[in-house]
Amino acid sequence: MNESYKELLVKKERDMKQTLLRVACVIPTVVCAAFTLLTGQIVMFIFLIVCGVLDYFVFQWTDIEYEYLYVDREISIDKILAKTRRKKIATIETDKIEIMAPEKSHQLDSYRNREVKTADYSAGKDLPDQKLYVIYSEGSKKYLLNLTEDFAKTVMNIIPRKVFLQ
Repeated sequence: MNESYKELLVKKERDMKQTLLRVACVIPTVVCAAFTLLTGQIVMFIFLIVCGVLDYFVFQWTDIEYEYLYVDREISIDKILAKTRRKKIATIETDKIEIMAPEKSHQLDSYRNREVKTADYSAGKDLPDQKLYVIYSEGSKKYLLNLTEDFAKTVMNIIPRKVFLQ
C-alpha cells in the first residue's frame, strides 16, 4: 500500500472589496471613540462597543487561509479563519479526478467550455512557489487550488495519467 502525506498552507489574498469593507468598519469605530472621549456620552460608548464587535467579525471573515492535506489517496481541504477556527470544506478523492493541471496548461483545453460548479480554494493567482491548479472531478465539479510542484508530484505518483505539471 502506497501511503503518502503532504501538507500545504495557502493564504488567500484579500481583494479590493474585502479591504474596503475593513476600512468601512474601522472608520466609524475611530469616529465613535473620538466622540466618546470628547463628550463622554453613554450612547456613544454603546455604539463604540457595537462597532468594535462588528470590526472583530469582519476581520475574522476576511482573514482566510486554506490547508491542503494529502493522505491515503485523498486531498482534504480545510478553511482557517483568522488563524483560530478551522472547518473542513472539501475532500477530493484521487480515484474521481478526471484531470489535474496548471490553469494555463493546454491539457485543459477540452475542459474549458464545460458547465461545472467551481469551488475556489486558492489564493486567487499564482504565487512565487505555487501554481494555480485546476482539478476536474467526476460529478461536474471543478476545484481551484494553489499547489507546489512537490505536492502535485505526490498526487502524480498515484494517478500519473491524470496529473500534468505543465
